[in-house]
Amino acid sequence: MAVSFKMCVSFGLFVGLMMLGLVSSAKFDELFQPGWAMDHFIYEGELLKLKLDNYSGAGFASKSKYLFGKVTMQIKLVEGDSAGTVTAYYMSSDGPNHNEFDFEFLGNTTGEPYLVQTNVYVNGVGNREQRMNLWFDPTKDFHSYSILWNQRQVVFLVDETPVRVHTNMEHKGIPFPKDQAMGVYSSIWNADDWATQGGLVKTDWSHAPFIASYKGFEIDACECPVSVAANEIAEKCRSSGEKRFWWDEPTMSELSVHQSHQLVWVRANHLVYDYCTDTARFPVMPVECEHHRH
Repeated sequence: MAVSFKMCVSFGLFVGLMMLGLVSSAKFDELFQPGWAMDHFIYEGELLKLKLDNYSGAGFASKSKYLFGKVTMQIKLVEGDSAGTVTAYYMSSDGPNHNEFDFEFLGNTTGEPYLVQTNVYVNGVGNREQRMNLWFDPTKDFHSYSILWNQRQVVFLVDETPVRVHTNMEHKGIPFPKDQAMGVYSSIWNADDWATQGGLVKTDWSHAPFIASYKGFEIDACECPVSVAANEIAEKCRSSGEKRFWWDEPTMSELSVHQSHQLVWVRANHLVYDYCTDTARFPVMPVECEHHRH
């Protein structure tokens, strides 16, 4: 059976494999399970489709939780008039002080581009939205969307191009998500009260069902079983002595020069909203924005 996660503690040859960062793909049901509206799931071989109609959306969740690593899904978004719909793909821990990393794909009227909203929650506090359009039509083919997470940074990637970086700035007194294991989730749902042009454009149910398609599920991360105590999770998934995880290697602590150039290009050409520059919402600039390089 294909294995696409790395256990919290591994030794010997398997440590070497982790250092190389080998990733294996897995079928949906090896890593995930339906979360709600199972009758809105469509299975076509390796392909999974989630359906939204005026009765319900649908969503799924990973069977395990993880701390650090990389998760990837290939997604083809709703074609045609997708106004009012949101396809969400995110990682999240549990509880009121949860951490969360969000991709939210905001539908639009036919011919208008999808917007991609990212957000980061730390200790239950979000309000760190960025929005961008993409350099391709995400409804015509599958594209990979990834979240890379280690003790130094959280990187959002589209087809391996970084589109956002959230850097650890604990040395500035700013909390960073590094001690709560997170599940991986995706869903499609109706959000026409805000998703398209601030809620001005509503969902046209005559175009339902709205279909989001998935394949290529990959998780290369530190799995944290329920049996692991919360105060032991971070230690289990941190490199020490003979135990080495690829995400702790020095090259993973920041973007490469090429990746930094890619991020600059994305921000210059595709970023349409950044909470850091929204003085109406934040008359006083959020503290992480004052120090953040990106």
